[in-house]
Amino acid sequence: MSIEQITNIFDQLGFWTWWIAAGLLIILEALAPGAVFLWLGISGAFVGLIAWLNPGLSWEIQTSLFAVLSVVSIVVWRKFMKTRPTDTDHPALNERSRDMIGREITLVEAIHNGEGRTRIGDTIWLVEGPDLGEGAHAKVTEVNGSTLIVEAIPES
Repeated sequence: MSIEQITNIFDQLGFWTWWIAAGLLIILEALAPGAVFLWLGISGAFVGLIAWLNPGLSWEIQTSLFAVLSVVSIVVWRKFMKTRPTDTDHPALNERSRDMIGREITLVEAIHNGEGRTRIGDTIWLVEGPDLGEGAHAKVTEVNGSTLIVEAIPES
């Protein structure tokens, strides 16, 4: 293909092209959600509307308008979403270590020199705290990365 043929293809950009592209992008958003293709699709539909209202609009202006609208809409959406945290009954769902705070554990390896291990479920966790013997009970007070910080639970 020559440059003239490629330019000719772009010269044929009409409102239907933008509306078809918008529809495909919105379908793609339904298949791969992330709110990016949605805003690209909405931008394409808007450019299609402008091209329909102004048939003589050059392809350079159409594609520039699409690029600007796409970037602006995605940036505005992301800023808007950051100000509206998602309400959930499991706020620490993907932060398993946060769920450990306040949990009472039994040490599977004694804490010597401030370090030991415990098993929670099918995972062995590194534990830091006061020296305690194997089988001692402790309470998780803090999480530092993948290390549980514990304090001794007095025997009753």
